[in-house]
Amino acid sequence: MAAVTWLTLHHNQREREREMGSLGNSANSKAVHEAGEDDYDHHKHLSPTHQQLDAGALFVLKSKGSWLHCGYHLTTSIVAPPLLSLPFAFTFLGWAAGIISLVVGALVTFYSYNLLSLVLEHHAQLGRRHLRFRDMANDILGPRWGRYYVGPIQFMVCYGAVIACTLLGGQCMKAIYLLSQPNGSMKLYEFVIIFGLLMLVLAQIPSFHSLRHINLISLFLCLAYSACAAAASIYIGNSSKGPKKDYGLKGDTESRIFGIFNAIAIIATTYGNGIIPEIQATIAPPVKGKMFKGLCVCYTVLIITFFTVAITGYWAFGNHSEGLLLSNFVDDGNPLVPKWFILMTNLFTILQLSAVGVVYLQPTNEVLERTFADPKSKELSARNVIPRVVSRSLSVVIATTVAAMLPFFGDINAVIGAFGFMPLDFILPVVFFNLTFKPSKRSLVFWLNVSIAVVFSALAIIAAIAAVRQIVLDAKTYRLFANV
Repeated sequence: MAAVTWLTLHHNQREREREMGSLGNSANSKAVHEAGEDDYDHHKHLSPTHQQLDAGALFVLKSKGSWLHCGYHLTTSIVAPPLLSLPFAFTFLGWAAGIISLVVGALVTFYSYNLLSLVLEHHAQLGRRHLRFRDMANDILGPRWGRYYVGPIQFMVCYGAVIACTLLGGQCMKAIYLLSQPNGSMKLYEFVIIFGLLMLVLAQIPSFHSLRHINLISLFLCLAYSACAAAASIYIGNSSKGPKKDYGLKGDTESRIFGIFNAIAIIATTYGNGIIPEIQATIAPPVKGKMFKGLCVCYTVLIITFFTVAITGYWAFGNHSEGLLLSNFVDDGNPLVPKWFILMTNLFTILQLSAVGVVYLQPTNEVLERTFADPKSKELSARNVIPRVVSRSLSVVIATTVAAMLPFFGDINAVIGAFGFMPLDFILPVVFFNLTFKPSKRSLVFWLNVSIAVVFSALAIIAAIAAVRQIVLDAKTYRLFANV
């Protein structure tokens, strides 16, 4: 509560400064708002105000998309293979708490993302359209918040997601390999490198908007592997092949308590996004109402996939559910469903992971483009293409190397998620809304937003402690380039 009050006072000071004329970013933001309808590839036709755009906004965050394209981007960034961990989260919560957590997560994130889009629309109507999360923080909270808090945690969350996608892609490839070669000698890091090569190619796609067709395919892929996972779970659950169904919570009291918060962190990360402003930046102006339609597309797919996979997976395997549901389809090397079915499900997952990884590369690409590209040169000129290929390739190589070296990166990512996804997706949206629209302190929306900020701030701290505890417990098994 004190933090929210301090932010309100700090914001009021910022408003007084703005009224006195400190609107340094206004012209640039207005130019960004107008730039969505222009041809970015022909800068000689741009007005002087357009020339003020940095290369990151100009080339990576093109505002040319429709609300439907926005829906594709949102679905790819949220409805991703981490949803296959939801039955595992249920093992710490049980039926009732698990389903309640899923419902609360859906309601709060849909509400928070919609609030964030309303704040973005409001600033766009004032001629200060924000294309990046840190731009919002700069304008609403002050430049230090954008530079030293929001910017860094968003980078950690997004780049961490790229590393996690690369690692999970390698694990799925290895699962396919072991089905055909049970005694094969290839190691996990080799498959991680193979997946990294696929990412290396996809990373060269110039802009976020250019991913719209890939993300449409990604939408169908997430529906496909979710349907496969649910069908396999129902088949195994109705047969004698699966484990005996046990839905009891395991462990002593301490383990159960930390398990609950670990499960909450898993569910929060599964619903996490972290790039709502960057996705809304892809929409051509006027932006009003388009993000809400995109969210409706995303959450229709989300409800179908999340609840189906979580319920069928936990029903079939109970407290034996693995961290990745697909691992339950093989028991001691023996497939519980036809091999071709497991291969197909893993293939769908691998393909969507590549799309998810490229989506979460966009904030990194934007920073690289802003640093190394020349906004006065054409997007596909040698001056911009060469540094783009080199810098993006280097970022993918680093992510692939980290994924290969640290196959236990999931534990580290849980800490990043607690410190990153929860503030970006649960806390900052409601704070931004209260500071921007200043609802009455007697209104329901004000206290609802304050309650969300306080509750999820506490959950973020506890989830981070639980994630650090898990790292300590697992530390003795950590080895570089381990073949897990």
